[in-house]
Amino acid sequence: MGLFPTPFGLIRWLGILALWGVVGNGSLHAADAGDIETINAPACSSLLVSGNSEYPPLLWRDRQDPNTLTGVVPALLEEILSELSVDVSVRHMGSWARVQQLARDGYLDMVAGAFMTEERLGYMDYIMPAIIQLPTAVWLASNRVFPYEGWGDLAGKRGSTLINNSFGQAFDDYARDHLVIEGVRSIEQSFLMLQAGRVDYVLYELLQGQVKLGVRGMQASFTPQDNYISSENLYFTFPKKSQCNSPAFRQAFTTVMERKVREGRVAALVEEYTDKYISGG
Repeated sequence: MGLFPTPFGLIRWLGILALWGVVGNGSLHAADAGDIETINAPACSSLLVSGNSEYPPLLWRDRQDPNTLTGVVPALLEEILSELSVDVSVRHMGSWARVQQLARDGYLDMVAGAFMTEERLGYMDYIMPAIIQLPTAVWLASNRVFPYEGWGDLAGKRGSTLINNSFGQAFDDYARDHLVIEGVRSIEQSFLMLQAGRVDYVLYELLQGQVKLGVRGMQASFTPQDNYISSENLYFTFPKKSQCNSPAFRQAFTTVMERKVREGRVAALVEEYTDKYISGG
């Protein structure tokens, strides 16, 4: 077991059937995946992939090769694509904001982990089921805790998180209209700003915060609040402009993905890569 328990337990299937109609051209339906008896090799023989490198144990920069991303999501992706006889390169391409722009422009073939928002649905097709569900916490400095029961308690205060980070459409809409949140390039910068009193809180996923602070011995300095601001599903996505994005490829990918989720593979990888990140691997 890792130093920190996985707070959300089991991986859950997305139950909002209406979303199946908005995942882009060649929308996936449960019946489609079940009807597939064989998986044909996709037209693309390799994929260029990137994601949020500030996301251990799901994604982080490999310490031996900083241009490569490692973690739960790259490992799962490699397992899926190996069954489809497709090579993959999961690369560090800069900040999360830049990765999203590269996806919009069609430079990437896949994004390795994204929450679903209205904006992103405009330029990416989402793969069902989700990889994992992640709660996002309000993190406070342990020596400057203020009462927090819900989103309204953040009004009039200053927060920080990664540039272009999303925490679900509902919170994003509320934050745009009511909150002051400074976006920065690294979450370490956000926590240092909180420690120095430059901001009042940090918004960051619970699992990733526990792991990042734990490996730096800083977990006692910050306290996640129990009332999460959101709990969102994280998905693999294909940019609409990618030449590798086809209904047949998405369907083949989904078939393998569904089996991996049923087998509990993600939970096993979370435990494995949490230990690896904390031990310096």
